[in-house]
Amino acid sequence: METRGDMLATSVFTLGEVLTGPRRAGAGDVVATIKSYFASESVALLPFDAETADRYSLLRASFKVTQADAIHLATAAVSGVDLFLTNHNLLWKLVIPGIKFMMDLDGVVH
Repeated sequence: METRGDMLATSVFTLGEVLTGPRRAGAGDVVATIKSYFASESVALLPFDAETADRYSLLRASFKVTQADAIHLATAAVSGVDLFLTNHNLLWKLVIPGIKFMMDLDGVVH
């Protein structure tokens, strides 16, 4: 990703998910590090707005995906993300308008 000059983009919900474990563990220093990383230019935090909510509802109505997966897919699709990274093999077979490719974390395009 860095070699190609790609930007890591993710839903704002990812930040909440990532912060939960360290918060439960009382690891304030880890929470601060994570927040700093997500606030840096290394990550684009994508919003969840009315258009994304509409796409979310279409995905939930059309596919058997979890709420979390639908949030991430809808956010990526509305934002026009070229490549969606996931190791969730049930998502690989989905064709989501707005997402060009799905790839697992080992670099295999599905």
